[in-house]
Amino acid sequence: MIDRYRMSGAAERALAAAGVVVGIALATGVDRVAAQNAERLFYYTDNESAWASLQANIDAITIVAPTGYSVDEDGIVWGEVDPRVIRLAAERGVDVMPLIVNPGFDQEMLHALLVNDTARARAVASMVALCERNRYAGIQFDFENVSINDRDALTQFYRETADALHAGGFRISIAVVHRPDELAGPTRYHKWLFRNWRAGYDLRGLAEAGDFISVMTYAQHTRRTPPGPQAGVPWVEEVIGHFLEHMPPDKLSLGIPTGSQHWYTSQEDDIDPERARSYSENITYQRAMALAERYGSEIQWSERHQVPYTFYDRGGTFEWIFLENARSFQAKLALVERYGLRGFSVWVLGNEDPAVWSALR
Repeated sequence: MIDRYRMSGAAERALAAAGVVVGIALATGVDRVAAQNAERLFYYTDNESAWASLQANIDAITIVAPTGYSVDEDGIVWGEVDPRVIRLAAERGVDVMPLIVNPGFDQEMLHALLVNDTARARAVASMVALCERNRYAGIQFDFENVSINDRDALTQFYRETADALHAGGFRISIAVVHRPDELAGPTRYHKWLFRNWRAGYDLRGLAEAGDFISVMTYAQHTRRTPPGPQAGVPWVEEVIGHFLEHMPPDKLSLGIPTGSQHWYTSQEDDIDPERARSYSENITYQRAMALAERYGSEIQWSERHQVPYTFYDRGGTFEWIFLENARSFQAKLALVERYGLRGFSVWVLGNEDPAVWSALR
């Protein structure tokens, strides 16, 4: 198995290096079969847009992953999942696998939890009890802003939780921040990203301990960067290739975004001293299309990155929007088929282009 998936990853990276990029406008028959057979995890945030989308489209989902629970440095777990979600999923035979997070992605708090044997045991016992009480399929870890120095401690906590959940007949997975390489990268920004967001995950150890990994192959560009795609296909392929060096494809679920990113200039009185500056925000597909219509901006398509985008003049400065729509969604589904991945993990319900559901069906 190890030799097979290493060879597969090397072969596909060679294709990518040669400039082979997937580009589709409509799903092919093979793509549709792959999408139907793949495990389909959709993240759920507690708002009515997400609830409406879940109600309308639960037939196209195999796992719903609500943002339900938090844990503190003492291992105390708190939170809840909307009972409507639990009932609907049970009625329709859809697994529920809620997230547990370090609230605010607090790095110091997470470190205090990871090095405390008693706190970890308390947290593990609570997660097992929650699965038993609510009949969850399992739990997904969503611990972010993990220090490079807590890498082994996080793996230990994950392994302890996996052993306990598996003993109870439950599953475990973890959402992992994207990483295209073992090296930090060319700039101080990349160094900061590596130290605090990427290198804290032992990919091989986590894959061996748990059932699968959801790689966050989005946030390629964010509020901290210049405008650019959230998940350009060449970059996504690079991340897939790196992850497949550490795990077999049936352990990897590809992260796919549904929202859009809007960059603009603003004046913020609560930021000192640089109060006038460039910002960005996450917006829904519907909001992105409304802004383009408002300012008469044409939606363009990047053939290389397989994403739509637009920009427009507002008072003499440009505002940029990089979108995700059904076409870019299908381009990423094609990668699931190409690499034989377990499935995909979509962030997040309620933000999507409605045509995504037609593609999945």
